[in-house]
Amino acid sequence: MYGGDRGVKMSTLGVVHDLTAFFLLIGTVGAGIALICALVAMIALARGAAGVAGGAVAVWIGGALLSLTSGFSGQWVPALVAVGSLVLGLVVGGVARAVVRDYRSRPKPEPATEQALPTGQAITGAVAAVVAAPTPAPRRVSVRTATPESIR
Repeated sequence: MYGGDRGVKMSTLGVVHDLTAFFLLIGTVGAGIALICALVAMIALARGAAGVAGGAVAVWIGGALLSLTSGFSGQWVPALVAVGSLVLGLVVGGVARAVVRDYRSRPKPEPATEQALPTGQAITGAVAAVVAAPTPAPRRVSVRTATPESIR
């Protein structure tokens, strides 16, 4: 006694039309989730946190799959935003990581201190260290040749 005609007639086209707005809403929410996860992945890559970046990309996959539901309503923009956001986030995060690594490897300047010269002029600490440092004796450089006995 299951199935059959219960007096309600609705075509498949009517069901799809009724669900179009719902699918678009789910696709937009999925694109938002994917966008947020792409931003988290970008920041995690820039900071060098590979585990957080991997987790963000894993959640991004779910958001990207949700954004594909907007295709049932004929709107592909949320899916394109989701895919583009991860690509952009990974590229910008990698470039930012290289910039941060280069910035951290730079030598830090010493703070400037003032000292008085005998003539009364003030100089900074870096120049004072150069002026006060003794000059080293010149190095003697000679040419050495390799003999078969020295190679063994």
